[in-house]
Amino acid sequence: MNLMVKSWGDDSYCNRLLSYLRQILPFPVKELSPVRNNVMLIDTGQDMYVVKGYSSYQRLKIQEAFTSSLKKEGFDSACSFETVSSVQPLYDGMYYYGVMKYIVPGDSFSYHDEADRSAGLELLCRYHQTAAKVAGRYDRVLPRFSQIEKWRERAALFLNNQPVVKFFVQKEMIEELMGWADWSLKGMEREKAFFEAENETVLHGDVAHHNFLRDENGKVHLIDFDLISIGAVCMDYLQYANRILPFIGWSAEALREYDVLSPYLSKKGFIFALAFPSDIFREWNRLVRERTYNDPYKTRQLLDMTAGQFTERKAFIKELMDLANDLPD
Repeated sequence: MNLMVKSWGDDSYCNRLLSYLRQILPFPVKELSPVRNNVMLIDTGQDMYVVKGYSSYQRLKIQEAFTSSLKKEGFDSACSFETVSSVQPLYDGMYYYGVMKYIVPGDSFSYHDEADRSAGLELLCRYHQTAAKVAGRYDRVLPRFSQIEKWRERAALFLNNQPVVKFFVQKEMIEELMGWADWSLKGMEREKAFFEAENETVLHGDVAHHNFLRDENGKVHLIDFDLISIGAVCMDYLQYANRILPFIGWSAEALREYDVLSPYLSKKGFIFALAFPSDIFREWNRLVRERTYNDPYKTRQLLDMTAGQFTERKAFIKELMDLANDLPD
């Protein structure tokens, strides 16, 4: 058999992994291809599998158990793990590996497309209808999610990174961004009762477009549950709204067109949360952490997000402030 490892950085490690998988797995490993860090694609010649490495056995078992729980409760649009070897766990000395059946991709999923935005939100809603049923089983094994705490830390880090950011972004713009963050966090703090009253669920935690995968038959799947946690169901919907806002003109009225999101626009806590410039802070913090500020492509993208959309975002913040003022305390 002609065994192949395609385009990887550490050839010696990959060859050892290939040798290990070939010995352990009950099917031939014809080709091993990297997808991203710790994620590989195996071609057996007949079937395809995704192999994903986890830093601990506990993390792997939680992933296996949770996706299995979803499936047993009738949610069939998530990735699921398969038992492919009597040797458990699959461990090569560095990572614990889970094996999933490969979902053959069809047309791409994009937030640019209105039909995809609606389909993704509908799938997320169905996911939460199921996740809420099983959340109690994972209450003691999953971390609890605190959006306010997470965003306070993100804002503090952005403030600390200003010596770098100010070389690219005007001081007045940075001050305005910090003002939005302050208004948002103070408002969320005052409206804590809203978040505490929300139904708790297992949050997916990362509703970026690449975690929605359309298969060859047109069905959309939700994948990558690495960031699951216990928290208020509105937090995933908040993140989804933040993800699609750049594609709907930064408009609260456009958000109202989505049945799942519309009721939240009459809740002050949600309105305050929408104002936090999470994406801008996250990406600048990443740029500084990874020291990629000398990469013109990355800085150009980030400047487009920060300055290129600033006028639209400023109008959106004004819209949110007006909405909040019109609602009773």
